[in-house]
Amino acid sequence: MFKNQPKGLFALALANTGERFGYYTMLAVFALFLRANFGLSADAASRIYAGFLACVYFLPLIGGWIADKIGYGKCVTIGIFVMFLGYVCLAIPLGGGSFAMGIMLLALLLISFGTGLFKGNLQVMVGNLYDDPQYADRRDAAFSLFYMAINIGAMFAPTAAVKIMAWAQESLGYNVNDSYHFAFMVACASLILSIAIYYACRPWFKHVEHTSKQAAKNGGEPVEELSPEQTKKRIVALCLVFTVVLFFWMAFHQNGLTLTFFADEFVNPVVTGAQTMAFDIWNLVMVAVLVYALFGIFGDGSRKAKLIWGGVGSAMAAILVYKFFHHPAELSIAAPIFQQFNPFYVVALTPVSMAIFGALNKKGKEPSAPRKIAYGMVVAAVAYVLMAVCSLGLLTPAQQELARVSGDATFVNANVLIYTYLILTFGELLLSPMGISFVSKVAPPKYKGMMMGGWFVATAIGNYLVRIGGKLWGDIPLWIVWTVFVGVCLAAAIFMFSIMKKLEEATK
Repeated sequence: MFKNQPKGLFALALANTGERFGYYTMLAVFALFLRANFGLSADAASRIYAGFLACVYFLPLIGGWIADKIGYGKCVTIGIFVMFLGYVCLAIPLGGGSFAMGIMLLALLLISFGTGLFKGNLQVMVGNLYDDPQYADRRDAAFSLFYMAINIGAMFAPTAAVKIMAWAQESLGYNVNDSYHFAFMVACASLILSIAIYYACRPWFKHVEHTSKQAAKNGGEPVEELSPEQTKKRIVALCLVFTVVLFFWMAFHQNGLTLTFFADEFVNPVVTGAQTMAFDIWNLVMVAVLVYALFGIFGDGSRKAKLIWGGVGSAMAAILVYKFFHHPAELSIAAPIFQQFNPFYVVALTPVSMAIFGALNKKGKEPSAPRKIAYGMVVAAVAYVLMAVCSLGLLTPAQQELARVSGDATFVNANVLIYTYLILTFGELLLSPMGISFVSKVAPPKYKGMMMGGWFVATAIGNYLVRIGGKLWGDIPLWIVWTVFVGVCLAAAIFMFSIMKKLEEATK
């Protein structure tokens, strides 16, 4: 899985992991911070929160346009420092007055703009590593590994935020409002680690920091220029893909809205027996490590490596068995805890998906990136079919609210969401890393940064459309709510298959 990849991939992935860990640590508590520190209503806090997310995903388009002019490496470096200044502004406790609000808004602008310079352009650099013919056939696998690294940061971030705030309150005596700033300090520290990794390992990827024109001026091999017709064909193909994937994000990111509402209102808040193990983050980490150990044992590594992986796997299995026989009888769970399952599944299932597609590649049967994206839409539809079936007979959200007051509410088992997130993650692994890989491969050389930014703009629009789920939540039967997303995903998949020939021609 990790063999025969350029060293630059691992350096860039680790630099990105550090940045994403800081971002998700901040994001885990930011909405709560807005309400606690400034006394904002839920509506006011949500508008600031949503506006920030929109900027984070829209500004890579601007960052890509700038990078196409001055170089990807320069933009990545500038972006890290701009983000750092933003997190520093958040980390300083200034109270809850108008001055503090102004500094906070400035911080959000700096973080958004810094992310716009950093995120998409780092991914362009990853793609540039695979313009080398000796690595070209490993592009999809590389972006799967890169995507896994993002989710490692996301998996630990909420726990880190909660723990650091608890430590600040209990050990240092800070009040609740001021303890939020310690979570923002974690983001500052993670960016320091990120830039340290970037520059320590820069010799491994320095050759991909420049645009094609800059590389040619510096004595590198000139990149073959596309004709206007070829350029147009590729840009049209990418825009078509962007149109499809925005509907995936509309459905997928219901995890932060209607799926969380469902967890809060319809899932039994108490789990019992062995099911309690699924809600301990360290159990999930050990399961993920065990998966990698199994691949290490049965892979084609050296005998010494197999023995090491065997020892690691045995240790993880022994601890899990011990915890299985000593798990709590029951455990109360809160709705947000379900957010840990998606990044866990990404980390644990990445080697599985890579092994499957690696085997297909050897047989010459690996699907193209556009075909994988279409399959991802179908898989997402299956996840919402499960939700629709499991919601048959349940009350509407409005009825459930009244039933909870009277004690007549009906709840479902937590496994409904656990399995839904599992299926959605399969769809995500087919679509997201493959889509990024497709953009890096198809984008015309002089528009690489801008086209990668276009991917994030599609994500931003999809995130905005997530609110449709919130509008449906109320008096409409749940199975209808989920069926809407089934229809959206299937319609996008059908459209994708209808233009498949055009998309696959664009990659040649």
